[in-house]
Amino acid sequence: MTITYEGDMGFPRTESEWNERASRHLKAELESAGITYDGLANLLKKQGFRDETKASVSSKLARGTFTAAFFLASLVAIGCEAIRLEDI
Repeated sequence: MTITYEGDMGFPRTESEWNERASRHLKAELESAGITYDGLANLLKKQGFRDETKASVSSKLARGTFTAAFFLASLVAIGCEAIRLEDI
């Protein structure tokens, strides 16, 4: 597989850009689903993330650093069935 970078909105080129884009994408998905950080924390508890709180979710999204497990579990928790890499 080859990843190509096209224009200014292509795939990120640095780790910090990937972090920011993943965070923005998750925030947009939350807004689209009408789910708050507190709501996500409660949904994540059902996914096995027992220690998540509104503050921990807010902090992770503000920093833009979280595990792939957190990202994927969050998407599942809010009912996201698919993502396109071009949308991140």
